[in-house]
Amino acid sequence: MKNYTFAKTALRAAPVQRMRMTGFTLIEMVMVIALIGIVMGIVGNYAFQRFNQGKYNAGKAAVHSLEMKVQAYILDNGGAPQSLNDLTTRPGSAANWNGPYAKPGDLNDPFGHPFQYKAPGDHGDFDVIFLGKDGKAGGDGMDKDYGNWE
Repeated sequence: MKNYTFAKTALRAAPVQRMRMTGFTLIEMVMVIALIGIVMGIVGNYAFQRFNQGKYNAGKAAVHSLEMKVQAYILDNGGAPQSLNDLTTRPGSAANWNGPYAKPGDLNDPFGHPFQYKAPGDHGDFDVIFLGKDGKAGGDGMDKDYGNWE
């Protein structure tokens, strides 16, 4: 009989243990969501900075690409174009124009600002200038200007 009483007691205790609740509390959920938000903020900021740095480096490379397109124009026509638009559409003064030398989108930097052009330039026959992220002359970091003579 002892065994029967023990078994009967064990069966009564089992449902109580099964009804015990498991899971996360509201505070735990809020803390996890807050931590995920902090980590995403840090990672997102870093990714955005790296993205802009990549665009800045692409702008510097585009200066030299545009420089080669201007040099191709000079070889065909004997002189530098009056503006960068002469690379996309034939000017009246270019008798041997074999263009277009550039697409209209090539005349803007990766940040959407037009490249600056000066002929005759301060550093050679012509200057192509990338004004950086801010699109204004001067600046430091990603706002620093970059020219084809550099």
